Amino acid sequence: MSSSTAEVSIEQENKALVSEFMEVFSRGDVEAILSFLAPTATWWVGGTIEGISGTKNKEEFGAMLSGLSATTKTGAIALKPLAFTAEGERVAVETESYSEMSKGKVYNNLYHFVFIVRDGKIHEVKEYLDTEHTRAVFLG
Repeated sequence: MSSSTAEVSIEQENKALVSEFMEVFSRGDVEAILSFLAPTATWWVGGTIEGISGTKNKEEFGAMLSGLSATTKTGAIALKPLAFTAEGERVAVETESYSEMSKGKVYNNLYHFVFIVRDGKIHEVKEYLDTEHTRAVFLG
């Protein structure tokens, strides 16, 4: 079978979508970021960071993103995917972030994200991260 007619697996499609999402996320355009999420999507962040941890719906996640972006010099937190693993609708991504903050600190965190992708939209995200680094940079 030639490569032009080979079928793309659902895992390949989902990994490509998550990769594109991270590129858009890195530009800080909140509306563009939210366009990847299904209307009923949820975003969960580990830990007990005031205003950040816990489960948020799409609207709450957008508000949180806008708030976090406002504290950065560029209006964005860059996400660099390091490794992907995909099975069915699940995409797991080891990721590194980087952003210079308005108050001079640098946000450089490591994450493990789990995305649930269905019908070309992100339905659920779980974000595991170094909560102490996040707290020190955003709330310290």
